[in-house]
Amino acid sequence: MGNLWRSPKQWATFLCLAVLLLTGCAPTVSSTPQVNPREFLDMSVEFLDEYHILDEAYGETKIGGLSALNYDPFSGNYYALSDDRAEFSPARFYTLKIELNENGVIPQISQIQFTGVTTLKDATAEPFARGTVDLEGLGRSPRNSLFIASEGVTNRQIEPFIKEFDFDGNAMSSLRIPERFLPLSRQQGIRDNLGFESLAIAAPSIAADDPFRIFVAPESSLIQDTAADPDLPTPIRLLHYVVNPIGDPVLIAEHLYPLEPDPPGAIANGLVELIALPQEGYLLSLERTFGVGGAGAKLFQISLGNATDTYRIESLAGDPETVSPVRKTLLLDLRTLGIGLDNLEAMTLGPKFADGSQSLILMSDNNFSEDQVNQVLLFRLNNSAASATSK
Repeated sequence: MGNLWRSPKQWATFLCLAVLLLTGCAPTVSSTPQVNPREFLDMSVEFLDEYHILDEAYGETKIGGLSALNYDPFSGNYYALSDDRAEFSPARFYTLKIELNENGVIPQISQIQFTGVTTLKDATAEPFARGTVDLEGLGRSPRNSLFIASEGVTNRQIEPFIKEFDFDGNAMSSLRIPERFLPLSRQQGIRDNLGFESLAIAAPSIAADDPFRIFVAPESSLIQDTAADPDLPTPIRLLHYVVNPIGDPVLIAEHLYPLEPDPPGAIANGLVELIALPQEGYLLSLERTFGVGGAGAKLFQISLGNATDTYRIESLAGDPETVSPVRKTLLLDLRTLGIGLDNLEAMTLGPKFADGSQSLILMSDNNFSEDQVNQVLLFRLNNSAASATSK
């Protein structure tokens, strides 16, 4: 799913966006930071610990389907989103405490405790009706709110959404989604159960009135972007919004994210999570697979620098040569860890360790299945810029 918004150059950019909002014009040029496309951040990932959540219920709700995780460094809370379509319990997010123990040589997860559950409500202030949402992406914003993405339910013609909620679960606002994502016909839109899966917020300032960025992406390609040739990369459209104190949020760019090829025997393969790194123009992405050989996951660093803005391109099928995708480099293939992997879908930067390095936490969605577990994995990010990540 930058930290210099107060510089004169960036305030000039902000003022330009404000003018666009006031005049009703839609921006057509990407404002993605220009990053040297030959360079990635010097970064590596170290596996530390595995933990299984054994709790089956909390607050009269069934624990499961944990599809997104976000850490709040100011309260120390974690927020975990359930993708339950209001079938087991109302659509909801949980508040958790994840305690890390650094007394030994290798940091460990000592305890995970559920401390709250919040029911999410629709525009009528009622809990979402059964089967109308599939919540997958979550991020905490500087204005003390949560942005949450739903895949929609395309087989029922229920559209996806990206909504802002307060911490009582009340809907506050929505991001405008390009029409090409909507399941308006059999020839366009997100595919069933392959809609908005990942959401990341880049907030360089904690001030509620300062601009911040939101990155959102579906799990796989849109119907009209799906290539007939299975050997071609699966093109995913990554949306890049800016939220300003003036006017509605603005979609300022859309980029092609190339999904890794399906591994042999794959049943499912998709982009399931994003984290916006503090270094402008860089993110972490998590791709998840499942098939005959079990579950797998790969962690990548991606760079948006010089990627083509694909907003005006009607179809990305056929691997168009004129499009420069986001660049990505593999950080870790989790199947090399030597542990069994579950359906990993959630990822967040946690607190820093005592030595100043950055923790990274992954969590699985057990699909409410007795044959799966709510698995939590702890990692250490080693990189030259770790000091700029979460507190």
